[in-house]
Amino acid sequence: MEKRVMKDGKRRRRGLAAAAAVLGGVLVLSACNDGDKGAGAAGSPTPQSQAQVDEAAEAAKTSKAQITIAPKSGTQNASINNDAKVTVTDGKLTEVSMTSAEGTKVKGEIAADGLSWKPSEQLDRATVYKIAATATDAEGLEAHENSSFTTVSKANSFIGSFTPEDGSTVGVGMPVSINFNKAITDKKAVQSGITVTSSTGQEVVGHWFNAQRLDFRPDDYWTEGSTVTLKLDLDGVEGADGVFGVQQKTVTFKIGRNQVSTVDVATKTMTVTQDGKTIKTIPISAGSPENPTYNGEMVISEKFKETRMNGATVGFTDDDGKGEYDIKDVPHAMRLSTSGTFIHGNYWGPDSIFGSANTSHGCVGLNDVKGAGDPKQQAAWLYDHSMVGDVVIVKNSKDKTIAPSNGLNGWNMSWADWKAGSAV
Repeated sequence: MEKRVMKDGKRRRRGLAAAAAVLGGVLVLSACNDGDKGAGAAGSPTPQSQAQVDEAAEAAKTSKAQITIAPKSGTQNASINNDAKVTVTDGKLTEVSMTSAEGTKVKGEIAADGLSWKPSEQLDRATVYKIAATATDAEGLEAHENSSFTTVSKANSFIGSFTPEDGSTVGVGMPVSINFNKAITDKKAVQSGITVTSSTGQEVVGHWFNAQRLDFRPDDYWTEGSTVTLKLDLDGVEGADGVFGVQQKTVTFKIGRNQVSTVDVATKTMTVTQDGKTIKTIPISAGSPENPTYNGEMVISEKFKETRMNGATVGFTDDDGKGEYDIKDVPHAMRLSTSGTFIHGNYWGPDSIFGSANTSHGCVGLNDVKGAGDPKQQAAWLYDHSMVGDVVIVKNSKDKTIAPSNGLNGWNMSWADWKAGSAV
């Protein structure tokens, strides 16, 4: 009985083992078949070796370097000064190229640490630019990024023409005067982007004469020998709806000696002072009773060794419409107003009028010769001793005080009124 049981047990074990083997074979075969079917469905071969597996894994790696290009691709009205920049994290830049749509290359440099790049020259307005950047991470894997943007157009930007010029030396009355080529509606934003400072610490305030003109001056004349600095930080400032500034500039100029020339129309004399001391008294001939000279503090804005003066340009015409005068070679002329007031040499009038009669159409005349070639003449002396920015004060005329906006003549406005015209 026991033997039969043992035989039956062996048969059972053998049968189970065989079944397991068969089932195992079926399972293994089934698993492989499923894998083959999956690979075949994907259309990619199964790696045949560990080397191939490693190679495939390596090929699938991506660089950790993250490149950022500004402005974002597709940007319109981008700045021509500061917007363009390339930066990278977790890597170093190896190559950056920037070109216009026409293929013109823009110069630029990758920083010493390899983390950033920017152009080294100002961009053009209304131009499409393309940037292509490459960087590598610590493992040498490359990353690439591209961008395309358009800079602000002339129609969507504004600039300000300013006086005085950078590096110039001017008289104590010279304001900083900025004329914008488009009307400014957000005066606060624009004025906030402009600073004017003096090395002496004088308070300097801006005043808007209109939507396109902004002047700066201190309460009193600039201190002689000081340095004035104008900073324009208008890049990207929206001065009007959809109209942006593009200027980013620093200008410095020097203030010369303090010279003020006072014209007394009643006595027909001019007294010239430097640093408060009288250095010369000159006989003059101012505007006639029919055409009196403006009163007020005026600033020399231009100097001409010789210039043409035609009455028709300032409203003095005969019945035929031609100018009451047309002198093509007025010597030693210095402009005092936009409307045509000058202090200049006069060679066509007799010597006797200077100091005794006012005969002009509103200008201040000094004795001179035709051709401006005699340095001994009074007009020549004043011209040689004057600079742009010097003050000429006219008093005791029968005319009104000149308008502060007529030329660089904001000194004819009280400090309170001047400050009231500031937008900040």
